[in-house]
Amino acid sequence: MRITTALLMASTAIIAQSAHAQDVAPAADAAAVDGADIIVFGRGETRQVQEIKARDIVVLTPGTNPLKAIEKLPSVNFQSADPFGNYEWSQRITIRSFNQNQLGFTFDGIPLGDMSYGNHNGLHITRAISSENIGSVRVSQGAGSLGTQATGNLGGTVETFSMDPTGEFGAQGNLTYGSDDTWRAFGRVNLGSADGIRGYVSYGYGSTDKYKGEGVQDQHMGNAKVVIPVGDAKIDGWLSYSDRREQDYQDMSMGMIRRLGWDWDNTYPDYARAIDYADRLNDVDRVSNTGGSPFPDGLYDYSGATVATGQTYPGNVTSADDAYYDAAGLRKDWLGAVGLTTPLGDAATFKIKGYYHNNSGMGLWATPYTPSPNGVPMSVRTTEYDMDRIGAFGSVDYTLGIQNISVGAWYENNQFHQARRFYAFASRTAPGLSFRDYPKNPFATQWEFDFTTDTFQYHVQDKIDLGLVTINLGWKGFKVTNKAEAIVQATFPQGKIKAEDWFQPHAGFAVELSPEAEVFGGFTQVTRAFASATTTGPFSTNQAGFDAIKDDLKPETSDTFELGLRYNTPVFNGTLGAYLVNFKNRLLSVQVGSPIQGLASALQNVGGVRAVGVEAAGDLRLGHGFGVYASYSYTDATYRDNVFNSSDGTLVAAIKDKTVVDSPKHMLRGEVNYDQGPVFGRIGVNYMSRRYYSYTNDASVPSRVIVDASLGYRFTDKIELQLNATNLFDKKYVGTIGSGGFGNSGDAQTLLVGAPQQFFITAKAGF
Repeated sequence: MRITTALLMASTAIIAQSAHAQDVAPAADAAAVDGADIIVFGRGETRQVQEIKARDIVVLTPGTNPLKAIEKLPSVNFQSADPFGNYEWSQRITIRSFNQNQLGFTFDGIPLGDMSYGNHNGLHITRAISSENIGSVRVSQGAGSLGTQATGNLGGTVETFSMDPTGEFGAQGNLTYGSDDTWRAFGRVNLGSADGIRGYVSYGYGSTDKYKGEGVQDQHMGNAKVVIPVGDAKIDGWLSYSDRREQDYQDMSMGMIRRLGWDWDNTYPDYARAIDYADRLNDVDRVSNTGGSPFPDGLYDYSGATVATGQTYPGNVTSADDAYYDAAGLRKDWLGAVGLTTPLGDAATFKIKGYYHNNSGMGLWATPYTPSPNGVPMSVRTTEYDMDRIGAFGSVDYTLGIQNISVGAWYENNQFHQARRFYAFASRTAPGLSFRDYPKNPFATQWEFDFTTDTFQYHVQDKIDLGLVTINLGWKGFKVTNKAEAIVQATFPQGKIKAEDWFQPHAGFAVELSPEAEVFGGFTQVTRAFASATTTGPFSTNQAGFDAIKDDLKPETSDTFELGLRYNTPVFNGTLGAYLVNFKNRLLSVQVGSPIQGLASALQNVGGVRAVGVEAAGDLRLGHGFGVYASYSYTDATYRDNVFNSSDGTLVAAIKDKTVVDSPKHMLRGEVNYDQGPVFGRIGVNYMSRRYYSYTNDASVPSRVIVDASLGYRFTDKIELQLNATNLFDKKYVGTIGSGGFGNSGDAQTLLVGAPQQFFITAKAGF
């Protein structure tokens, strides 16, 4: 009997036998939200918004990215190549066809930037907080609230909030083991009293072997939170530290998957094979086309296809890009914040929070395109990051009769240092270094820049409560100045550019039709600031190109129209909505050559995009602990213009009316859950239709259905055992598209294979 079938049968039997068992309280890490709605559909909001509570996060495998928990919400497209959603090179999220760089992310109000892999203005949520410490995640599929600290939220915001301290002494500990030698340990200690100083400290460590190839991905994470009452005021503080080291999977194309198989990966730890591939790229005379090799006879099979240069690679390998020796992402982060909330008289509240973020990191790649000076036909290519962000945001909220007025502002100074360097391997027979460590003593620096980004944003909002009708009016504005200073310039530009839009209006309404039903709708206009990095945005082109656009380049903007219906009873909670988005001045940096070559991108303006869609979600309580959740979204997002060469008017790409890349038309999610007495469990199904990874839509990955499951038993209110299965039926599928960017047409090495079937068991205990 297959283990998947056995798990399903066992979970069904246990749930059936325990349906009427006596009640046992949830474990300590979920107790704060027991009895509350797991998903809140934004009752009273004038825009589409949903919120995931902690109970929906802790039922996933411990350490799972909270973004994986929100993938069940309508129009949220989350992708990753690992079962936890943490592997940053592969992690992607889009909402209503807007990609991750066009969304806003915050943690307890602290801006996280766009959370991209080469993050230039923030950090990923999984490096800011352990999943066990998250209280809720709020998703606004439109542009989000006016007070969100973000200058890139054209297509939505994701706001994560830490759980509050319990106000009593206690501890929680979790230990997880599973497939691919996965280990995760988490411990949290709560201190203080309910009406006095209270807080918690936690530490988590997780490690997993790669599920194909060889390598390790692990992370150390420490969190601390404190709340200090001062009369009627409250001071809160946060501190976190993260050290993440991830060895990468090989980027694939559909052609590579067909030639080399789903399990193909980097050559590590086979250093000799990597040297052989690099030799064949760099020196045709060193290796004959008839199978000669500097290594012992019979070590490799040289019966592969002949490529255009006359080189022959072993087996079905056709180029050195098919497999690199190794690659990795290394990140260290410190994040701290202190906030004050205090009443101003009887009708007003003042809030202010200051924060500091320090990041250092590297992306490493073994490149055969740059030999080491000692004769090794490859080297270690790095993209190096150092970031210091300091900022503050605050607001005054004032109630005046039926009006709730909010005025706020945010300022941030971001000092970002970025460099491309090369490090030598020790010899042709031994690498002499590990991709899990930060290398030293580079032999070359290709480019190096200091970036300074100053951001000022303000907002004004008036929420008018007319009883059965709520009206929300307001606007926000910002000025963002980006400056690049070259230390080693190469072909990339230096200079200054700014984005400025002081009036971005928001308007919305909510009408209560009955105690159960309400209609909502609104309009939002948002502008996106430019990015400060050589790897994205206007600084990723050359100096001549930057000088030509710096004074006239228009930032991206979006206009969003929404209309929807919410319905809520003790049995059913749901929402149905429709939207129209007009996206203007769409800017794209198109990669030239293979990603590992690191060539300057060409900045393209591809005109506009129109997206129309329908979103529906519902949560039905069936009684006796059973519940059903389902969501569906339909998205029709298309490019409105072909791309032409701005200098001579020639056609570059015929993309008009083509579907936006990484924008599936249909997404359907379903879940059956049970939680009563000592037993809890869930089975979730995730369907996503075809996704395109070329602008002309001639390259795509097929639809896929993924099933996950969990099953748990509470021995007491403080001790429980939890089983998790991801990709339950071992579906072979493409998890991430666009890892190496998107091209105008043709297959490309920009895909990552999804994780196979995996199982995990977790023991939780507390007092």
